[in-house]
Amino acid sequence: MRTAKHLLPLIFATALLSAAPRPIDFTANLPAKGTFPAKWIHGSPSLLDNTDPPVQVHWYNAHTVIMRENKAYNYEGAFMYLYFGNDRAILLDQGSTSSRNEWPLRDVVDGVIAQWAKANGRSPDIELVLAFSHLHGDHFAAINQFIDRPKTRMMGLTHEEMVAFWGMKNYPADQVEFDLGGRKILVWGNPGHIDSEFAYYDTYTQILFTGDVFYRGRCYVGNFRMWLASMKRLVEFAATHLVAHIVGCHIEITTKGQDYPRGTTYQPDEPPVQMDVAMLKRTYAFAQTIKEPGIYFTGDVYICNQTRFKTTIDRNPYAY
Repeated sequence: MRTAKHLLPLIFATALLSAAPRPIDFTANLPAKGTFPAKWIHGSPSLLDNTDPPVQVHWYNAHTVIMRENKAYNYEGAFMYLYFGNDRAILLDQGSTSSRNEWPLRDVVDGVIAQWAKANGRSPDIELVLAFSHLHGDHFAAINQFIDRPKTRMMGLTHEEMVAFWGMKNYPADQVEFDLGGRKILVWGNPGHIDSEFAYYDTYTQILFTGDVFYRGRCYVGNFRMWLASMKRLVEFAATHLVAHIVGCHIEITTKGQDYPRGTTYQPDEPPVQMDVAMLKRTYAFAQTIKEPGIYFTGDVYICNQTRFKTTIDRNPYAY
């Protein structure tokens, strides 16, 4: 005969189960809808008088956050993408400023995670994975701010460590699946801008993140053969997967296609960060006609084929 004393463990276990949050379904009604802001923070004429937050936080939907670095802190104005799953979150790219005292990305991210955890009845100590598109400082510098953060995993800072982090055996062709807990991220090699770069596809929002290989601005190509092969992989991927949006790390052109030169800290006439598959196809088709180094405007983006830091594109009144 069971007594009340014997039933206590069962009652306690049942209470724990009933209190546990229900798993979020990241597989139904895809793609998960979301919104982009009508306008991103984009610097100001006087950087000393800039009143924008250090990091713009935009909730694309309840489990997806897009952030942008304030151009008053660094002209790159980098975009970062934070995806939540049931078991962990991943932050793709960490921006240009390593010092937490100068630019508080770590505090902003911790605050966003706490907000998400509260809204979803979860603990804010969910594991955070820090990954990046490639090894240029404007994409991983702020990883330093997270060195002492508990329950945090980070990609290494060499090509070998980056590839090993994803368990790739045949870079760049391998496509691997990274599970956030019901929300899958597909990862594969995407070189050409530099030799070590990755593309990320979120199966929940169906957003394809292409780093600096393809974005609204100056697509600096270091190795044209590798870059063209990466563009081909992106086009072929989009032919077999639904892609709601393509996003990159920067905006460097106006709505009319005029270049904002490198170092520009005020960009009042920016197009959206999001692109579509038609733009990707047009750029790839145009790129196949390129025979020599130079700067080429496709109508959507600039392809800077082996010209980095050697050539300017055009003139802009906001350049210093």
